[in-house]
Amino acid sequence: MNPNLAAFLYLVSGVLFILALRGLSSPATSRAGNRYGMIGMTIAVVTTLVSSQVWPGLDIITVFLIVLALGIGGGIGGVVAKRVPMTSMPQLVAAFHSLVGMAAVLVAFAALYSPDNYGIGTPGHLHAQSLIEMGLGVIIGAITFSGSIIAFAKLNGNMSGSPILLPARHLINIAIASVIVLLLVIFIASGGDALWAFWLATLLSFGIGITLIIPIGGADMPVVVSMLNSYSGWAAAGIGFTLQNTALIITGSLVGSSGAILSYIMCKGMNRSFISVILGGFGADAGDAAAAGGAREARPVKQGSADDAAFIMKNAGSVIIVPGYGMAVSQAQHALREMADFLKEEGVKVSYAIHPVAGRMPGHMNVLLAEASVPYDEVFELEDINSAFSQTDVVFVIGANDVTNPAAKTDKASPIYGMPILEVDKAKTVLFVKRGMSSGYAGVDNELFFRDNTMMLFGDAKKVTEEIVKAFGH
Repeated sequence: MNPNLAAFLYLVSGVLFILALRGLSSPATSRAGNRYGMIGMTIAVVTTLVSSQVWPGLDIITVFLIVLALGIGGGIGGVVAKRVPMTSMPQLVAAFHSLVGMAAVLVAFAALYSPDNYGIGTPGHLHAQSLIEMGLGVIIGAITFSGSIIAFAKLNGNMSGSPILLPARHLINIAIASVIVLLLVIFIASGGDALWAFWLATLLSFGIGITLIIPIGGADMPVVVSMLNSYSGWAAAGIGFTLQNTALIITGSLVGSSGAILSYIMCKGMNRSFISVILGGFGADAGDAAAAGGAREARPVKQGSADDAAFIMKNAGSVIIVPGYGMAVSQAQHALREMADFLKEEGVKVSYAIHPVAGRMPGHMNVLLAEASVPYDEVFELEDINSAFSQTDVVFVIGANDVTNPAAKTDKASPIYGMPILEVDKAKTVLFVKRGMSSGYAGVDNELFFRDNTMMLFGDAKKVTEEIVKAFGH
């Protein structure tokens, strides 16, 4: 393929990737965004395979292996996409990030041991620029891989979602990071001859990926997912320079920058700094204090039934539904939409309020509601709907905890103080669906439970919602 044509096709794929990100910024255009991304990736892969730098001279066995790899990868991706429920999407995203990180590591090692094939020098005498690119790519890729594995385990329940605080963890991380930088300098100074330094830096990078993510609790998981997304992008961009592949550089840069921006938005949504998230342990102090103080004092709450909730909502003029992780766990989104449909038939105005960090990844609630065919124009973000709660008759909270806790505004000693919340406490009546009185991932009691205008509906979110629908007479 003519190099100019290849460069043009890479540019086209880059534009399509930008359009994909633009489309994914709204549920209404997300399908089109996905299509743009798929078309762009197809163009990039085909261009890479048939370009003059790759395809000519390949023997039939190599071509077969390439086609086989594409078939296996595409087949696994298709099966996973069909079988994984939307409630497990955070785990799936974390797993995908780990694959991108490992791909960067493997490509870096391939370039290190076969530099002639990449045009970056000869064994032991690699170009300084390529050494820097490979070093950064393998370090970021290794951190992304191991960190994503830990995030997957936490999200999937294979590991406790609570912060796992290692002794002197900050000193350990600083020490490991310092050694990694030293090894990278040694590797570059040797012209790529110090293979031991490259191997050791890679292994330590795998290790620090673990020690960085283990102390981070479930409350910070949305930030972790977007942060790992950013890491995977930068790893891909670094390897793109090594491979001299324009499309990979563009794609990696887009993913890396968008992930970083999203991480900032998530941190702002929790009134947390990016550094404080990386340091981990959100809610750990509160949990330790609770443990030291023994059992929490029992406080009375107002408890209701599905019949009570059905009567209250049926006679309301407006209802705002606030979904959270509890809805995702019980897969209650379809029952919730059925409940909302009945209310609308009765003339009740229904809206949905989404907090930026509700769930376990950015946009988690939006994805689940879209799966249940909830109209996009009924779903509002925090800043667009917070002012409406004071004029709302009923708020139906289903599984959201920390993001509705009034302590974030009133208790300066609370670990979530200052975090923007959905101000559901201002509504006339709050119906709160929850399994029990346990605290959220931040480790603090939700003051909303004990308010006079709150009625607790204890039980599985899906079963409670279905019981409410039955109480409507459906």
